Amino acid sequence: MKGFASKRARQGWLVVPLALTAGFALFVWQLLPRTDSTRLINGIVWQPDNATVDITGTWEQIGARRLIVQWTEVDGLAFAPNTGSPQALQLPDWERISREPWAKEVILGLAGRFSETEARAQMTELVVRSRQLSKLRTPLNVVGWYFPVEVDPTWGEAPRMGSLLAQLPRPLWISVYDSANVGADVLANWLLTWLPTDIGVFFQDGVGVHARDALTARQYADVLSRKLGADRFGIIVEAFRPNANGGFRAATAAELAPQIAAYDGHKLYLFDGPHYVSDDLVRQLKRHR
Repeated sequence: MKGFASKRARQGWLVVPLALTAGFALFVWQLLPRTDSTRLINGIVWQPDNATVDITGTWEQIGARRLIVQWTEVDGLAFAPNTGSPQALQLPDWERISREPWAKEVILGLAGRFSETEARAQMTELVVRSRQLSKLRTPLNVVGWYFPVEVDPTWGEAPRMGSLLAQLPRPLWISVYDSANVGADVLANWLLTWLPTDIGVFFQDGVGVHARDALTARQYADVLSRKLGADRFGIIVEAFRPNANGGFRAATAAELAPQIAAYDGHKLYLFDGPHYVSDDLVRQLKRHR
């Protein structure tokens, strides 16, 4: 599994069969306890692009109050005014977004690249650019920032990021995934060796690309939350599945509902709302609640 920076464009994943069929998973989901019957998730992730610039949705109906914007600028193209960079063909209506019930709080992404390889090779430059973008004034209720260079334990240069992140404002978040399946303890201990203790981690669950099932991802979440601290941990719930002919499709309610319920008690963010979590899917998830 790779990070979620360009999942929609990726094809050819090695698909590992899951232990649970969708039907049986839904049966298990119905038996699981839930701490809040009105809230399935805490928020959504949005990967801005030209197709979703006019972001709309009803994600608040399943609990979303926080929006994670993956980036303000990607590949040198800005989705905000007055950045000094070329602008996207159309800019989001940030004023309207600031009034949406699913965006009462915003974690604002900074400068990134669609290509993970390029992002990692240019992380020093992206930190410098991100520092500039973090000073932009917006109508959003920004409660934190997200640096969109994703890490995993196979990336040998990841520890170098620790000192670079000192240049960026707090609260600050990054995301991590485990394509090598090193295990929760190894992953957590690796992060503890280099990640500053005031930076939060979003863990990509890997269920959307069939890297692991939700129950295994829950084990990762429990370990990471315990070792890093619950206040600096959240789960990115992959709301997509591989298409038989390549690419990805939206997960069905029967697939997504038990995935969400498996993480009960953790902070959950659907990746990503505009591309995969339609109003119809929201209605179906509400019925499964």
